[in-house]
Amino acid sequence: MPASTPLQAALWMLGAIVSFTAMAIAGRAISSELDTFELMLYRSLIGICIVLIAARLFGTLGSIQMRDLKTHALRNVAHFTGQNCWFAAITMIPLAQVVALEFTSPIWVALLAPFVLNEKLTRLRILVAVLGFIGILIAARPDISNIEPGIALAALAAVGFAGSALFTKLLTRSHSITNILFWLTVMQSVFGLVMAGWDGDIFWPSVVIWPWVVLVAFAGLCAHFCLTTALTLAPAAVVMPMDFARLPVIAVIGALAYSEALDPWVILGAVIIFSANYLNIAAETRRKSPVR
Repeated sequence: MPASTPLQAALWMLGAIVSFTAMAIAGRAISSELDTFELMLYRSLIGICIVLIAARLFGTLGSIQMRDLKTHALRNVAHFTGQNCWFAAITMIPLAQVVALEFTSPIWVALLAPFVLNEKLTRLRILVAVLGFIGILIAARPDISNIEPGIALAALAAVGFAGSALFTKLLTRSHSITNILFWLTVMQSVFGLVMAGWDGDIFWPSVVIWPWVVLVAFAGLCAHFCLTTALTLAPAAVVMPMDFARLPVIAVIGALAYSEALDPWVILGAVIIFSANYLNIAAETRRKSPVR
């Protein structure tokens, strides 16, 4: 691997961190008018336009196919659920706490992989899950008798993102990124329409809110594109720890923009969650590296 590749990966991860952060800020601004289902509906409709325009420009329209729609559906139900929980959580609890709990997603991937990808559940993965759970308890410090809805939603969002990641891995074995993103936006437009319109009342965003809605759509696609690109330039053990920089960034923004306290327990819990993730990633990287 060229010496400059990790630096390039870091620059792409910087783009991912900026995009994820922008999406959180925009999501909070939109919550004053739209519920999460309406937000997902408009975000997905804009996403369809972005994907089709990009596919046209790069000549990948022909890769859109109708194979494995069941797997696409499972992937998008998981992602739709996780994303709705995430957008709801960022309006209920401090942003840093949401991000800290979101970092448990790779741990859920390790636990669920045996059921979706037929991968072995090793003692290391069990240890990683235990450490991650300890990190959750420290970061969230839930009152067992009265768990905050925001904490529960952030934790559920991590599970949803894990399911999305697992089914995405299945799809990438035989489908292009264009095809995966196309069905993501199309299916989630349908899900959003059904869930937002079940009561017969879908709110049309005001002129003030529309720029934030567009920002969410662009930021979401940009974040995942930057992350995927970074992973093609450097090993996961190098790339994924960079995402941890998102926690202090979002914590500072939360303090400055929303007067949220910088909670040291959230940082400590996130460090433990991050350490568990890094332990798993490093072990998997060593296991898959060829013997020289």
